[in-house]
Amino acid sequence: MHYLLMYDVVDDYVQRRAPLRAEHIALARQAVSRGELVLAGALNPPDGVVMLFRADSPAPVEAFAKADPYVVNGLVRSWRVREWTTVVGRDAEVALPAHI
Repeated sequence: MHYLLMYDVVDDYVQRRAPLRAEHIALARQAVSRGELVLAGALNPPDGVVMLFRADSPAPVEAFAKADPYVVNGLVRSWRVREWTTVVGRDAEVALPAHI
């Protein structure tokens, strides 16, 4: 299944993330190496972050957020995990019949 992890960040997120960025990126790369994190990045303008995960449940996505230095250090005002039913594209989780 695919899950989206979405962050709403503080107004001065770009400035405040600098000392925490290496630790955040290391956490993300660990999730990539486990096959959980597919894509991640800040929105433009940088008022939020979206991360795409592939997992059997939302548990590893929630664990990522709870361990993320951006969350722990207050750069993230709120976060949420949403299951995303993907139906079109090479990596879609649900294969639609060809006639649709």
